[in-house]
Amino acid sequence: MLIRDEKQMRELGARLIAACAHGGVITLQGELGAGKTTLVRGALEAEGVSTGIRSPTYTLIEYYPLDRFAVAHFDLYRLADPEELEYLGYRDYLNPQTLCLIEWPQRAAGYLQSTDLEIEIDYDPAGRRVDLRAKTDWGRELISEISRPD
Repeated sequence: MLIRDEKQMRELGARLIAACAHGGVITLQGELGAGKTTLVRGALEAEGVSTGIRSPTYTLIEYYPLDRFAVAHFDLYRLADPEELEYLGYRDYLNPQTLCLIEWPQRAAGYLQSTDLEIEIDYDPAGRRVDLRAKTDWGRELISEISRPD
């Protein structure tokens, strides 16, 4: 799908989180500045989080307890070694009550086997090209919900 501007990227995030009935693992891939954090910001804003939404580039994880479930926003850009995830306690977030939104998943090679949905964001002359790839049945359900016309 083509996303033309920041507003549309936030709207995609809002549609994504609205489609989530529970937690799971969604990865976000793309170059610096592609819109990964903007998508997450749109999702969190749709759930009523209005302040403190930032990229966890230095903390690696930001945690947001919401009404329906929690969101753990991972930014693994500065991860030096995939094994560092163990020290961060990332397995504690892998549960049905937590939606894990993981930027730079390729930095965690070998540690993210249970991904439900992969979102890849690429630059396009008209904005951003977003590709959704389901890895589980729930991932396919999310794509179906997100892709429905308004």
